[in-house]
Amino acid sequence: MAMLCGPLALGAQERPVVRAHVEPDSIMIGDRFDYVIDVEKDLVQVVEFPEFDLPSGEIELVESCPVDTLQREGRQLKLRKRYRLAAFEEGKFNLGTARVLYADKNIIDTLQSADSVYLEVATFQIDSTSQSIYDLKAQKTLPFRFGEVAGYVQWAVLALLILVAAAYAFHKWLERRGKHFADLFRPTPPLPPHVAAIQALEALHNQKLWQNNRHKQYYSGLSDIVRTYIAARWEIGAMEMTSDEIIEAMRGEELPDKARMDLTTILRDADLVKFAKATPDAEQNENDYLKAYYFVEETKLVEEPAPTDGEAPEQN
Repeated sequence: MAMLCGPLALGAQERPVVRAHVEPDSIMIGDRFDYVIDVEKDLVQVVEFPEFDLPSGEIELVESCPVDTLQREGRQLKLRKRYRLAAFEEGKFNLGTARVLYADKNIIDTLQSADSVYLEVATFQIDSTSQSIYDLKAQKTLPFRFGEVAGYVQWAVLALLILVAAAYAFHKWLERRGKHFADLFRPTPPLPPHVAAIQALEALHNQKLWQNNRHKQYYSGLSDIVRTYIAARWEIGAMEMTSDEIIEAMRGEELPDKARMDLTTILRDADLVKFAKATPDAEQNENDYLKAYYFVEETKLVEEPAPTDGEAPEQN
């Protein structure tokens, strides 16, 4: 334990009083104890408590607690500094006197407690004469007994029976509604091309892209929706074709004149925005959306309703 030491100058006025003790003064090896320094001083006097610099081994510092003010009467103060330590060697230790640095006006000195502080560290006593030392016992392998797992097997069988009963009841419930287990795992049929296109157009319109000056993203989405619809409706590879190739490929399809013109307009306007950085006005943006919408509506595949029971299909 390194303490601040070395008296430098002595003053005539009353000095602070330094006392020290340990709590408790006897411990077992490995236990912790508190080294406590109390200082009684005048209000204007300045004291600085030491720092412990202990070599690891016999005694180690665990915690240095903040300084507490225990009492104040007029100009008199009573301060306490607590150090939490731990002892790892057996024996009786002389911790020496506690020393603090004292400063008052032009006086700097080191004050110390009157008596040294002692600590007794005891250890556990082992009577080797009354205790015998034995070798480690070999590992024993006990035979397997069904009773050890019988309870788990019974619960597993019960759970399996409950699952089978639940599956059977669910199967009957599906049969009453004309369904089967396979229907639960059958993938959802894809939407008709025109339904998927209309939903995609409405989602694009709700994003308000061109309203936020994102014309390229708006027209890219618009042309992709139209291309996807054409690919699904007429089985044309429109996603890999240029606009001119799509227009040429659609010449062989039977389309209303307005739908054919709307398709050309949509693809041409999209190319101008995407490649020529054109910026259409609000009216054109909205018109191109409507053209795409009505192009899908005017060209969608209309399925004829299936004939009802007892009704023969019409003969041409």
